[in-house]
Amino acid sequence: MALARVVSFDGVSQARVEEMKAQMSEGPPDDIPATEVVMLYDADAEKSTVILFFDSEADYERADQTLGAMPTDETPGRRVSVGRYEVAVRQLD
Repeated sequence: MALARVVSFDGVSQARVEEMKAQMSEGPPDDIPATEVVMLYDADAEKSTVILFFDSEADYERADQTLGAMPTDETPGRRVSVGRYEVAVRQLD
């Protein structure tokens, strides 16, 4: 069963999004074994939602511990919410 970690952030500047793009182009760290990362961004509201997909509970838990302990200066903005979801439907082109 695939899982998704969905995190919402406020106070996300365009400059921070550009920094995150550069960091993410290097690939995720070993302690964040996501199969896919999607970052949605609303520039007008300075809000972002990040969705990370995982193939297993173990991978999710490993990443959740790492991401939960991440200092605020390493996140896109101020963390507003974190949710854990089962991926019920996923269609890729």
